[in-house]
Amino acid sequence: MTTSAAAPSRQRRRRRGPELEAALLDAAWDELVEVGFAKLTMESVASRAGTGIAVLYRRWANKDELVLAALKHHRNNHPVDLPDTGTLRGDLLAALTGMGEARAAFLAIAAATAFSGLLAGTGLTPAQVRDRIMGDQRLSRVRTIYQRAHDRGEIDLERIPSAVLAMPFDLVRHDLLMDLKPLKPTRVRSIIDELFLPLVHSHYGPGSGEPSDLTHVRVC
Repeated sequence: MTTSAAAPSRQRRRRRGPELEAALLDAAWDELVEVGFAKLTMESVASRAGTGIAVLYRRWANKDELVLAALKHHRNNHPVDLPDTGTLRGDLLAALTGMGEARAAFLAIAAATAFSGLLAGTGLTPAQVRDRIMGDQRLSRVRTIYQRAHDRGEIDLERIPSAVLAMPFDLVRHDLLMDLKPLKPTRVRSIIDELFLPLVHSHYGPGSGEPSDLTHVRVC
């Protein structure tokens, strides 16, 4: 026999505000992973989230906007760990390795989504989609790595262009998009030891180089 005390425990707790929005975006991400962008619909996301479709339309005008928000939400809720090894090389090695491992699956889904109709539906370029997903977040976490190295005397941030500081992360992002899998350790070491560190130490040591602008550097 069902008791009156047991009945309320089976009733769905009403979700509101940020909690509801997070649940909707999680459902959209899960739907995107399971069926792909082409088969995802506002109806299927609402069903997965256990809510009405009107709830979605009050927040997002169409599935393109919903999916962009879901990609951003998932990325922001799964940040790459920030290492602190005591050296710039050690921090970059850990950061780029972690970025490859943490972002490979995400970028595979994002790339498939972009080329399955999101770019055509929104009229956005790949760079614009990237910016929508990353939002206004700059390289605050990775800036910390470079600032620590500067404070230790390993580099002079005033003399390293932002494009050089971004290069290791841009190369990792490129490899992830091309191969859709984490980088091999030899590739990560090559980026650091054969490209980035020699460039920084040879061309942007004391007395040379240009002022840097960290505000434009991004990490995936």
